[in-house]
Parts: sequence; C-alpha cells; structure tokens
Amino acid sequence: MKPDIQLGRSQELIVVKITDFGVYLNTPAGNDKNKILLPKAQVPKGTQLKDALQVFVYKDSQDRPIATTLEPELELHQVARLKVKEVTSIGAFLEWGLPKDLLLPFREQLYPVKAGDAILVTLYIDKSERLCASMHVYEQLKNNSGYQKNDEVFGRVYEISDNFGVFVAVDDQYSALIPKKEVFEHYRINQPVYARVANITEDGRLTLSVRKKIPEQMREDSEYIMSLLEEAGGFLPYHDKSDAQAIKEYFHMSKNAYKRAVGRLLKEGKIIVEAEGIRQK
Repeated sequence: MKPDIQLGRSQELIVVKITDFGVYLNTPAGNDKNKILLPKAQVPKGTQLKDALQVFVYKDSQDRPIATTLEPELELHQVARLKVKEVTSIGAFLEWGLPKDLLLPFREQLYPVKAGDAILVTLYIDKSERLCASMHVYEQLKNNSGYQKNDEVFGRVYEISDNFGVFVAVDDQYSALIPKKEVFEHYRINQPVYARVANITEDGRLTLSVRKKIPEQMREDSEYIMSLLEEAGGFLPYHDKSDAQAIKEYFHMSKNAYKRAVGRLLKEGKIIVEAEGIRQK
C-alpha cells in the first residue's frame, strides 16, 4: 500500500473511480495502482468523482486494504477498552465497531482473556502488515493528563511488576504507577483504582498513592490499628523493631505509617507500648 494511504487510521481520501460495486479512493497524488475500494453500501448518496470522503482504512477477510465510513473504537497507536467476542486457537477476537473483528494474538496478551472481558489494548501493524491488538499499552498511554499533585483520579490496573509496582491507566488514557513501596494490598489486572496524584514525573507520567495526605491517613491508620487490637483481644506483637515486611503484610501500611499511627494512639492515651508489642488500655 502506498504510505500516503495509512492503514489503521481515519483519513480524507478522494473519489477517483465510480463502479457498480462502490467507489475507489486515493490520495490526491496517489497512482492508479494504490487506489482502494469503499463498498457501495457505505458510499454516501450523491457521491461524485473528486469528492473528498472521510474513511478508515483496514483489511478485509481476504487481507486486502479496504475503506469504511464506519468509525472504529480504536485507531493505530491509540488505546481503548474493547470487549472480547471469542477466543480461538490463534488468539482472541475483539469487537471494535467494524464487521471484521480485531485479533489479539496470544503473544500480545498479558494474561489469558475470555469472552466477555473488557480489556485495555492498543492497535499495531504486525510483521505481515495486518492490524492487530496488544495489551502492552505502556508506550501508547499519554503523559499530558493535566492532573495536578493531590488530585483524585480513577483508573484501572493494566500490568503488575514485581520490580516497579502497579501500572494504572488513568481514565483509560494516561500513564500512571503505584510504586512498589506504596503497594500494600494484592492487586489484580482490570481492578478499579481510586487514588491521589502523589507526584508527576518530568515526562508527565503520574505517580499515584492510594493513601491520603498524612494527617487524614494517620487518623484512618490509627482507627484501623485499634480495630485490629480489639479483634486480637487487646494485644498485638508488633513494635519499633518489628520487620517492615511483617508490618506491611499484617497492617497493609508501611512501617513509617505504622509508627506514626502508634504515636498518635499513644499520645491520645489509647494504648501502651511494651517491649514485645502494643496493648490496648
């Protein structure tokens, strides 16, 4: 296909030939070899030679470039959440607003998907010049959200890294990360996340925290520790020397957050700090 006609994108093309089964389109400078068909059923009434039409270019079931006036839910290098229609021996097929469903190859899946799932994907051209979907969306997410520090945001988990943390697509469009040190619970792919913008990196990507500002979070943490104390009969074997990972796993907070909350409870006279742990008064 001539590069001027862009596979996987919406574009304005010119009517260069009219037939009984549709019209052929091309760029103004395109040669006769590179024209593509817009089927008759989609040709706007009254279309004439040299008219300009807005179309999307993809490939039909015979792998031939073809135009459509339908608007797909996803274009090349964009990101969108699409529904899985079925899973076959070659991969999953996604609904995206065109008659031919979009293939999500197994190698482009971050986890096995099933019919009915709504998944975040991007559109790319594979080595065979076919349009395919991929769940590897990190590079295609935007970094110009306009959100500011401490803004509340909503997103969904799209990838989890043991090294970096939990990757979140804010508004299904913007790149964000809950850093590993801020991960205090088990997350799953597609899990909804309500968070606060803790920082914005130099390249515009969002760093998130699911915890509130320190004064408010300290109050909630201290209330949570008190509830755990009551459930445990008034004593918990955690103290300043306790392992940070053990505190994280039990209380779902960092050791520093635990110490701040315990300090608040101690100041309020609600607990006693002993050598082996904390005790409710």
